[in-house]
Amino acid sequence: MRLDNYLKTCRLIRKRALAKELCKEGAVSVNGMKAKAGRAVKEGDRIIIDLWDKSMELEVVSLPAGNVSRSEARELYCMLDERKKSMEMERQSPD
Repeated sequence: MRLDNYLKTCRLIRKRALAKELCKEGAVSVNGMKAKAGRAVKEGDRIIIDLWDKSMELEVVSLPAGNVSRSEARELYCMLDERKKSMEMERQSPD
């Protein structure tokens, strides 16, 4: 399954076009490498998404076999880390 489609199906990104744009800007990486929207995603992959106000790291648990409900979408990945960027900036600023 394509990365942009996976992000949309899992409801991590609202629209596939937005997922494609984030990949194009370099805001999405898979297994530590910047990823294009068409990259194939497989079980066990680790995805990092840098959004405007937060950063998420997740692991692909399974791939959907079509349309999924909201509750089923949450079961497709395991959230490893989620941080708000404003908090990260506060921690990094010198006192």
